[in-house]
Amino acid sequence: MNTRTIIAFCQIAFGCLLWLANHASAFSDSKPNVVVFLVDDLGQRDIGCYGSTFYETPNVDRLAKEGAKFTSGYAACPVCSPTRASLMTGMWPQRTGITDYIGAPLKPEGWKRNTKLLPAPYTDRLSLEAPTLAKAMKSAGYATFFAGKWHLGPEGWWPENQGFDINRGGIDKGGPYGGNKYFSPYGNPRLKDGPDGEHLPDRLASETSAFIRENKDKPFFAYLSFYSVHTPLMAREDLRLKYEAKRKRLGLEAKWGREEPRDVRLVQEHAVYAAMVEAMDQAVGKVLNTLDELGLAEDTLVIFTSDNGGLSTSEGWPTSNLPLRGGKGWLYEGGIREPFLVRWPKVLAASREIDTPISSPDVFATMLDITSSKPIANQIVDGQSLVPLLKGTPFPERALFWHYPHYGNQGGAPGAAIRKGKWKLIEWFEDAKVELYNLDEDLSEKKNVASSETAVADSMLEELHAWQKSVGAQFPVVNASYDANKQDGRFAARKAN
Repeated sequence: MNTRTIIAFCQIAFGCLLWLANHASAFSDSKPNVVVFLVDDLGQRDIGCYGSTFYETPNVDRLAKEGAKFTSGYAACPVCSPTRASLMTGMWPQRTGITDYIGAPLKPEGWKRNTKLLPAPYTDRLSLEAPTLAKAMKSAGYATFFAGKWHLGPEGWWPENQGFDINRGGIDKGGPYGGNKYFSPYGNPRLKDGPDGEHLPDRLASETSAFIRENKDKPFFAYLSFYSVHTPLMAREDLRLKYEAKRKRLGLEAKWGREEPRDVRLVQEHAVYAAMVEAMDQAVGKVLNTLDELGLAEDTLVIFTSDNGGLSTSEGWPTSNLPLRGGKGWLYEGGIREPFLVRWPKVLAASREIDTPISSPDVFATMLDITSSKPIANQIVDGQSLVPLLKGTPFPERALFWHYPHYGNQGGAPGAAIRKGKWKLIEWFEDAKVELYNLDEDLSEKKNVASSETAVADSMLEELHAWQKSVGAQFPVVNASYDANKQDGRFAARKAN
């Protein structure tokens, strides 16, 4: 081999090594931009790529085509505030003290409903000392932005107090309850009113896009936390009419089943809700288009998920989660299994489907990983980084947990659950009843096999109890004033469609 050949060979080898070094460091040295979409009350089956044929979600479906769709993505709680606290801190909700939606009675002595148990006490604000996702990203050199629903404490505990540089609309409320609600004027102290009739989802997307444009030359973290599709059920008239016509064209009618003690919707055909879902999708599309226009999509990590399952047993009964059982406020899959999509073109192959169970606190751990950040001293991170799953490398099996010592407004009762592998166990606190399901064979949780799979049930129950102890879980207590001859709100009748 002559000198010229040797030099050429070395140049090629050096180039290959340089390419490998650059790509190997993609997860450690670079600082990708991050956009997180959190949708309120959106069920997994409310999205086209997860099976909906009535609601239209082309922009969210695009994320699945261009990235990864997690089929076993979970919210940390079947109601909103605890999941939001978990995503924001990387901890199970029980460690934050926020275990029910903020606004429910804080202490057992404030409970007025006729239920067998008095729900456990909970905290009504996220501690200012809590290590938040925004604080971690800010420390890593990111510009940080929040838009939409916060619901993690009163004024003084809002996004700007928890590490976000900018807050557009994040206050104590759990829904858009001021002004004209989903339309301007909003009556929101952290969101200036727009022109009369301006639609809130579009406005939040515009605010997010403006932030991205202003920070396109440095790392940014944009967190768009939709008020959609939470009640009140309100929609743009053009979209409502579209889905009224579609429902008629398809010959769809409301059908009902029973999830004791409530009726449960079995068909997706609610025109107003469908319109709300599409408006949310259009807002997602506006932000994605901004990334495209600025040439930022390639190295922007986008995460899309929800805070709990869709409303199927209460508050207008707007959606069906079938084949998942139950919905918001329930520990069944319809209440906790969520859409979870990840797109990162620089490092993640398109059109991947990942069945590994993941949960809300994993978002925080993932952000630490991609920014090469370390937890602060004594910080507990219950989540695990999803980077190995995104890279296609081994990911250890683990258990996921839920502990909800409250009565949801949607008919659910206090209980706890554990998922490990194909098995899902639920323990109900009112009567200590245990339910065990093989989700590989029984996704709809119809066949309780606890009595025939006693070894599995006993092992999972033991692991669940050990976890509850480790996170300092609070429990409901017996309600001495309970009257078995009187009904409670859990038994509310179905509303008209």
